[in-house]
Amino acid sequence: MNKEKENAKVSALYPSPIVGSVYGFGWERMKKYFLDLFLIILIVGVVLAPLGMIESLDGRHTPGGVILRIFAFAYWLLFYAPIAYGSAFIFLKAAREEQFEIKDMFSAFENYLNVVLAHLLKSAIIGIGIFLLLVPGIIFACKLAFVEYLVLDRKMDPVEAVKESWRMTKGYEWQIFFMGLTAIAIAMGGLLCLVVGIIPAVIWIRSAFASMYYAVSKVAEEKS
Repeated sequence: MNKEKENAKVSALYPSPIVGSVYGFGWERMKKYFLDLFLIILIVGVVLAPLGMIESLDGRHTPGGVILRIFAFAYWLLFYAPIAYGSAFIFLKAAREEQFEIKDMFSAFENYLNVVLAHLLKSAIIGIGIFLLLVPGIIFACKLAFVEYLVLDRKMDPVEAVKESWRMTKGYEWQIFFMGLTAIAIAMGGLLCLVVGIIPAVIWIRSAFASMYYAVSKVAEEKS
């Protein structure tokens, strides 16, 4: 009986690294910190908007179009990446119930070079995998799912973060893959809810992935 109570207490503190558990845990964190995480998503959306505008422009094969594409790549790598990584760190703090402020999402700029290079390296590896008939790209994306957390949470350099994410996800690849499939279903459901439902859907998905990193980290701590 005492063992059952102990297990119940632990499960309330952090989830098991399985799809249902991390999505359930992420849902609870989303409800608790909804307004904070809602603002984070809005900020990320505003930062992402210029990329969408550039994509909508014509003339991609003209000199002006080429310049726009170069600008879009630079913006995506040099400005959007730190915001995206910083927002992921906020979701991780929420998952762990650590105190955070909205300004903490800009902490990635304090580790700017490692964030930019990690984002470039991760994207290049996944891109190469997609080029190799898609399936390797999906595998690489699952194996590198923790890179953004490792760069900011453990202050790792890009190569270390890639290696550690590859190691940490060993044995959890299928869980992460099914998390991705679940995320697609949740996002589609959000879009069907008068479109605006996509916002809580994204918050839930990102909370779940942060919870997965948290869960795997706790399992590793218990084994060490």
